[in-house]
Formats: sequence, C-alpha cells, structure tokens
Amino acid sequence: MKLLLISNSTNAGEAYLEYPMPHIKNFLTAKSMLAAFIPYAGVSINYEDYTSRVRDRFESIGHKVTSVHEVSDPAELIKSADIIVVGGGNTWQLLKTTQEQGLIELVKSEVLKGKPYIGWSAGSNMTCPTIKTTNDMPVVEPKSFSAFNLIPFQINPHYLDANPDGHAGETREARIEEFIELNREIYVLGLREGTMLQVEEGRMVLIGSRPARLFKYNNDPVEYKPGSDLSFLLK
Repeated sequence: MKLLLISNSTNAGEAYLEYPMPHIKNFLTAKSMLAAFIPYAGVSINYEDYTSRVRDRFESIGHKVTSVHEVSDPAELIKSADIIVVGGGNTWQLLKTTQEQGLIELVKSEVLKGKPYIGWSAGSNMTCPTIKTTNDMPVVEPKSFSAFNLIPFQINPHYLDANPDGHAGETREARIEEFIELNREIYVLGLREGTMLQVEEGRMVLIGSRPARLFKYNNDPVEYKPGSDLSFLLK
C-alpha cells in the first residue's frame, strides 16, 4: 500500500492545503497523474466548490482532479484514476455516502493493489477499521461504522492536549481512554495538526513538526517524535 494520511488540511494562518502540498508532491512521484476525488465529507461546502479548491492545489503540482460527483459512474472513475484522494469534513456523512455509492470495497481493493491514497482529517479516519475515533458529531447515520479498513489501528486526527480553564467535560485523551477501555486490542494514534503518516513498502513514518501520541489499553500513552518509524502498528 501507498498511503499519505494527513491530520488536517490547513494550519492556522496558512492557505488551504499549504503545509501538506510539498509532501503530497514528493509522495506522487509520477508526473501528470489523475486523482479521483471523493468530496462526500463536505457539508458546509458544496461539492463543486470543494472540488475546485482541491483541483487548484493539485494542478499547482501538475496533477489533474476529477470528483466522483462529476461523473455518471463513480466506480469507473475510481478504477481508472491514478490516485484516490479523500477530503476532510464530516466523517459520518463521508462514510454514509461512500457506502450508499457502493465504493467501500472498491476503494479498498484499488489501494491494496497499489494505487496511492491521500486523505486528510475524515479522509484519514476512513482508512481505519471504523470511524469510531472521529471527532465529528454524528449528523447522519451510516449503515455501519466500518470504513476502508486499510490499516489495523485507529487514528484520531486534530489530536488536542488542551484542557481549557473552566472546562469540566472530557478531554480528548479521556475520550480515547473510553474507546480503548471498550476496544482493548486496538491502538489509537493521536495525530496532532501539522503532521501525517506516510505508508510505503510496508513501512510507516510520522512526518511533520509535532509528535504523535499512542494509546493502548492498560498502557501509559507514548509520545513518538517526528521521523519515528511506526511500522509496528501495521502488523
């Protein structure tokens, strides 16, 4: 598999997809590739505007983008494209619509055959066994929580350490600890903003300027520095 799993699309004060674009460019070694874009996580932005934003960024590094909503046969686009790109937004809406379009098993099959996959935020969540570690409100109900299941662990994108003064509710860490209490065999990787995972040739590396935080039942959370080899999580 060849995966680039990005925590967030945009850092504060930056242009859209600014920080990950150099990594996306290096990840896509061939020139003038066609990306099949899945915009279904878009809720507050319509698919046309979402696709336009992504197309502008990918064209700036020499690649073309066609969205699955622009064609009569989304499955054929997925099969014929050189890359699969899945954008962020609401993970529940993304999963529900991808299921309804019959694309779950197809995307998984194409990626397992070697087609590069790029996702950010909800698009990274979708590579996990389920979307149970998303931060999003369940505004719609998918058929199941099961996602592409390309990796055997869970990602929590936009991971935050903050516990603001006066906040009496759960922290992000507390919510993840609830998950691992009930899903004891599954690792959860808290992927902070400005970071991503690159999977290639059976190896997974943490890229970015901040560490990631790994959770496992009955273990203290562990911090991994940028550049760390996290390939053990793929086993």
